[in-house]
Amino acid sequence: MSEDKYRVVIAEDYTILRKGLKALLMTYPRMEVVGEAQNGHEAIHQVETLKPDLLLLDLSMPRLNGLDAIREIKKKSTQTRILVLTVHKEEDYILAAFEAGADGYILKEASHNEFEVALDSVLSGKRYMSPDISEMVIEGYLLGKKSIKKETSWDTLTTREREVLKLVAEGHTSKKVAEILFLSVKTVDRHRANVMKKLNLHSTPALTALAIEKGLISR
Repeated sequence: MSEDKYRVVIAEDYTILRKGLKALLMTYPRMEVVGEAQNGHEAIHQVETLKPDLLLLDLSMPRLNGLDAIREIKKKSTQTRILVLTVHKEEDYILAAFEAGADGYILKEASHNEFEVALDSVLSGKRYMSPDISEMVIEGYLLGKKSIKKETSWDTLTTREREVLKLVAEGHTSKKVAEILFLSVKTVDRHRANVMKKLNLHSTPALTALAIEKGLISR
């Protein structure tokens, strides 16, 4: 293996998409896939362990979503560049990704040529945004939208509270959530109560609806 190859970790929960991305990256002479992750926790672990040059990351994943994974990775001052690959075109997702620390944002519907441009840009230290969504964001600014959102009740949730919210919304009991996160049931219930209080929600269906709206889980 040549020493000048870029080391890449792919974080995508759908196996067929993850394998497809790996096969595509293997066609690029300077790319080497050194790790794969199926959820946010695994992505963080892979980056900490393998210290790749690039993390290719989906936003909607189980256990810990992509946005929270980006925040945790960037807190550790890693030199790993992060390219988000997602279906989300909404401005809120785009701004949130860059605010969290993403270096690039590209849609899954992008062409192979655009994907290659995105890789080159991010790995050369530049930021990248798909042309279609960059035009939308610029139009938003021209219409007078604020580039930095005011803090909402959602923004006050801790990473752990979002983890608990995601798992509860996926249908897990407090006991199962406790097993997954290695916490006590009492601690899980406390986090759940905090989430409901902060968001002014009063039922599990309401939590689930919000989790879908925020992209933590799929419909």
